[in-house]
Amino acid sequence: MASTSDQSLANALCRRLGIRYPVFGLAHSIEVAAAISNAGGLGVYAAARDGPNELAQKLRDLRALCPDVPVGVDLLLPTALPGVSTPEDVSAAIPEGHRRFVDGLFERFAVPPATAGNFFSQYVRSQALFEEQVAAVAQSEVEVFAAGVGTPADTIARVRRAGKTTMALVGAVKHARKAIAAGVDVLVAQGYDAGGHTGAIGTFTLVPQIIAAAEGRPVLAAGGIGEGSQIAAALAMGAQGAWLGTVWLGSAEHRLPAALTERLLAAGSEDTVITRAHSGKPCRVVRSAFSDAWAAADAPAPLDMPYQQALTGRLLAAVEEHEIAPLMYEAAGQSVAWVKEVEPVARIMDRLVRQTRQSLECLRPYLPD
Repeated sequence: MASTSDQSLANALCRRLGIRYPVFGLAHSIEVAAAISNAGGLGVYAAARDGPNELAQKLRDLRALCPDVPVGVDLLLPTALPGVSTPEDVSAAIPEGHRRFVDGLFERFAVPPATAGNFFSQYVRSQALFEEQVAAVAQSEVEVFAAGVGTPADTIARVRRAGKTTMALVGAVKHARKAIAAGVDVLVAQGYDAGGHTGAIGTFTLVPQIIAAAEGRPVLAAGGIGEGSQIAAALAMGAQGAWLGTVWLGSAEHRLPAALTERLLAAGSEDTVITRAHSGKPCRVVRSAFSDAWAAADAPAPLDMPYQQALTGRLLAAVEEHEIAPLMYEAAGQSVAWVKEVEPVARIMDRLVRQTRQSLECLRPYLPD
């Protein structure tokens, strides 16, 4: 049983979910997500890059890695996409000039062809794929489901019927209202500072607006958070916790390729860029030769989702397989400034909790006796 000291950061949402600390961690690794939950937070596995069968197995493995604590899963559910599409159908709609541009990147960086596919080369984001992914989530034993993009009401209802707490990442009040109408339990106010698909409003500006619009629902603060003082600031604004993603990229459990790890450790906040080249939607990533190439004056405009993924999938699969260092990148927020060494998740969590407590203690002089 945790001590009273261990529980000193627990609030109403922590008690509702059964976690010790108001720290919510998103990671593209089940090992990292499990380690966050085992360290007292809530780990959320970012599963948007998994095919349905792969996802079902990963969620079983995730449950086995943290059998006694809650854990979550996150999917992207944009609605303005094809209902059913095959890679061949989408590929046929790609302009020839865009194909030549990607062929040029293969040549410029001497990228050998991939010998195996990855999500970006094997799947097309479509409503049919999303339905299969959601089915895998609904049938799993994870306790929390987060919608990273989009909040279709039927999907939220389905996973709630499966007994899961639902969360939605929102970047504006209008998105929060849609999520509330869909029946979401918890709102994650994700500011412009965030890695991945993000909006135009800064975190400190956004969070109070979402809290005011939440109709009593718990709100988490997200976007550029990598230090405990920011978690304390989120709590001071009225949030029930903080949602962190980028900080876990430096965890030992993530086991990223060495070249990518080096890029992340060397990066500062100014070394992240928002680009549509990754998915067709605005996405903050750590800067690389890939994002630079698409930002060049002679580059074609990135295509909309899912066409951009279909265009670049074969290149990204090859870059990943052969570890072509200049082109390697990952979604990363401005909090990459705090990713300075490879260390275990438990140590990262301990530091965040310690810093949060210290910052909250600094507020005592401002409180009435």
